[in-house]
Amino acid sequence: MARDATNDELGSRIREWIVRTVLTGTGDVSILAGVCEQLNAAGVSIVRAAIGADLLDPTYDGAGAFWHRGRGVTYEDFARKPGSEASTEWLLSPFYRLLESGKNQLRRRLDASYQRGEFPLLDTFRDQGVTDYVAFVQRIDESLQLGEFQGMVSSWTTDAREGFSDSELDMLEAIVPTLTLAATLRRTHRTACTMITTYLGHDAALRVLRGNIVRGRADPIRAVIWFSDLVGFTHISDQVGAAGVLALLNDYAEVQVEAIEANGGHVLKFIGDGLLAIFPDDQEKPARARALDAAVEQRRRIAELNERRRASELPVTDAHIALHVGELLYGNVGSPRRLDFTVLGPAVNETARIEALCRSLEQPVIVSSAFAEAAGDARARLVSLGRYAMKGVARPQELFTLDPEGLIPRSAPT
Repeated sequence: MARDATNDELGSRIREWIVRTVLTGTGDVSILAGVCEQLNAAGVSIVRAAIGADLLDPTYDGAGAFWHRGRGVTYEDFARKPGSEASTEWLLSPFYRLLESGKNQLRRRLDASYQRGEFPLLDTFRDQGVTDYVAFVQRIDESLQLGEFQGMVSSWTTDAREGFSDSELDMLEAIVPTLTLAATLRRTHRTACTMITTYLGHDAALRVLRGNIVRGRADPIRAVIWFSDLVGFTHISDQVGAAGVLALLNDYAEVQVEAIEANGGHVLKFIGDGLLAIFPDDQEKPARARALDAAVEQRRRIAELNERRRASELPVTDAHIALHVGELLYGNVGSPRRLDFTVLGPAVNETARIEALCRSLEQPVIVSSAFAEAAGDARARLVSLGRYAMKGVARPQELFTLDPEGLIPRSAPT
């Protein structure tokens, strides 16, 4: 059988294998490794292969997988960096040149004719005994793009004496679209999970991804409700302008979310400078104790943030927190095609009423009598503030706050 026919058959088998394998849930990292191992087993000497693509992700702007013969495969997420300037390493890479050229392929023979200095990466490859390098870009139609995602780039190197043969290059080029399809399927799934989690929070996102997307479908739950907002936000926003307001909101939202999630809470939404979260019960630690831990942790994180902002001559603020516990409906509300996944019930409104008293009572944290009654061992961390009437609540209610000693994080030095 002729060499071309052999490589055609090999390429066909690999493409079929990619399709079958990705449908089993195997990731593109493992698929890249499998492709390279099959090529080497068939006599196509692959030293290194890489695939990469953009990501629609608030933290990472791209991801790549790298396979090295004898070392296996590695995966890397590329973190977003402040500003829009590209790194020197990227600007000097073959992938950047290929994408900028508008072409579909870039090849460099790394033999005696090779001119050093064009690409530092290829200089290194040649020093390692690589004889040929080829990169492909497989673009996808705009109708399939998410964000700036344009498809996939890949590169392949060999140490065969004569480099890649024409039929081997044709085979690799024929494999790339199928490999791109597999990678796109995985990245689309990742993007969907990331976007839903980013905007809904982990727990709500998990429920939506499991199929809870119908208006009016909500589960009854009992949970601690957390409502907080920033102190003096309107006054500060009048002084610092739009950019300053956005930076301030992001700084204080970050430390609050970190404290809540570190203690098993779920942030449901931001309401201006306010924040709504819940702490469902679990078997390891009651929700009331975890919510109090989160409040203490939030106080510590805000104190540290304020030190940093003062050092940078930026305005500082604080946050008021209310904690309540009650029966809630947790699910979808809205129009058929525009839904919000949130919690509903009188207890949510009561929590907001309690938070409104933080200013007049000069307390950073106030919890309800229902919370205190259900707090178990955590009740010892609370002290009474007396009984108070609240708008929309039939009877005056006893309110509590953390014992001043309890506001010192247990892990903090005293």
